Amino acid sequence: MLRLVVNGMKGLAAGLVAYPIAERLEGRDIRSKRRLFAAEMALPFAQRRAHSWAAAVDMVRFAAANVPYYRDLFSNIRFDPENLVRDPKYWMDIPHLTKDIIRAEGERLLRSDHANFKKFDAKTGGSTGPSAHIYYDQDGADWTSAVVRYARARIGNHHMRSELHFASKFPDAIPWKAKLREDFKCFAMNRYNIFFSTFEPDELETIWQKIRSIRPHLVHGHPSTIYQLALHVEARHGSGKAFSIFESSGELLEKKQRETIARALRCKVIDRYGLAEAGVVAYQTDPDRSALDVFDPLCWPEVTPVEGGAELEDVPGASRGELMITTLKNRLMPLIRYRTGDLAVLSETANGFFIHELMGRVHDVIQIAGRQLPTHYVQDVLDRVGGIKEFQIVMRDGKPVFRIVPEDGADVEGIRGRLSGWWGDATGIEFIAPSELKLQGWRGKFRHFVPEAAV
Repeated sequence: MLRLVVNGMKGLAAGLVAYPIAERLEGRDIRSKRRLFAAEMALPFAQRRAHSWAAAVDMVRFAAANVPYYRDLFSNIRFDPENLVRDPKYWMDIPHLTKDIIRAEGERLLRSDHANFKKFDAKTGGSTGPSAHIYYDQDGADWTSAVVRYARARIGNHHMRSELHFASKFPDAIPWKAKLREDFKCFAMNRYNIFFSTFEPDELETIWQKIRSIRPHLVHGHPSTIYQLALHVEARHGSGKAFSIFESSGELLEKKQRETIARALRCKVIDRYGLAEAGVVAYQTDPDRSALDVFDPLCWPEVTPVEGGAELEDVPGASRGELMITTLKNRLMPLIRYRTGDLAVLSETANGFFIHELMGRVHDVIQIAGRQLPTHYVQDVLDRVGGIKEFQIVMRDGKPVFRIVPEDGADVEGIRGRLSGWWGDATGIEFIAPSELKLQGWRGKFRHFVPEAAV
């Protein structure tokens, strides 16, 4: 009980003092955007839909005039954005955008005057295809943060209620200035971090005891991580309650994972769908209803039929296929009719757009040097090493081999040395071209881990 009081007092100080100071120091504007977003989401859907459609049309106009890729594309296909005002059916004339196009076009997908803007780089996770870099301006980045705060408030996690975030643990020493900045950021957000690297029982027990001592209201992390924690708690303690809500992100939340986490950790499980390309696109605002509300003021959703769509749930009145989005808040790098690589069941009702089911975004667990490691941890390690465009881990004779696509001009021997320093001779390392990545599943879906049987 004392810990909850302390968390509440800390949250009060954070919300009234530290967060406004942090906003001012960082030159950000999140709180006012959260209020605007909440006001928009509170409108009747018919009115909100009209606003979102108008924003989508306006983004197409903006891209046609200011983004080299779209300026040339629309010129080549003789597409006039004003046709969308006359008849929405012309929307279907806009070609789909893919991650391959983003990687190939590079800066041509940025607005022509992008040099005048501060840029925030968001690297896609690679779970639905080799990674790409998405760039936000300050305004776009602030909108994505505002949406997260709005979404969590919808499930009762206001600033006075503490959050806990799972993050990867690295052996590198953190510079004191960076550590001080992160500590103040956590205080301002009423957030705690737990760092981890494996799913070994001793580490999971340490994590569990830390969570019990912190007593956060909400825990945010990959479902594969919290699922392993739930299995550990159930095996060692039967069950336990240390927080009220688990917010899942970054991967597909499977039914078995949801049920185990809710049962073993005695918490509500909230699913969310976010991606580096847009931020949090959809959120389970009602714990008792599995459908995710699409945040249409942030993006315009649609699906396109694809092979494999028939595997999805058949929901009356809903469409099945690959989810596509058009971003409405990031003018530095507009994404129009972008194919996310995720399969979804999408419906439009009188109350809004809803996602009923998703397929994709699976992270694996691999064994390196006798320790169980999630691939999203390995991905964090490689991002920290730097110079790595993409990777896969292939099992050969029971040994994991890192197959690495280096960035152009990267120091491959430096990469080899850093990885050897991490895991010694427990892994093999080879450098490959992008064309040598192995694809699996529907439409040759990309996975970071390639089982031995698939080689």
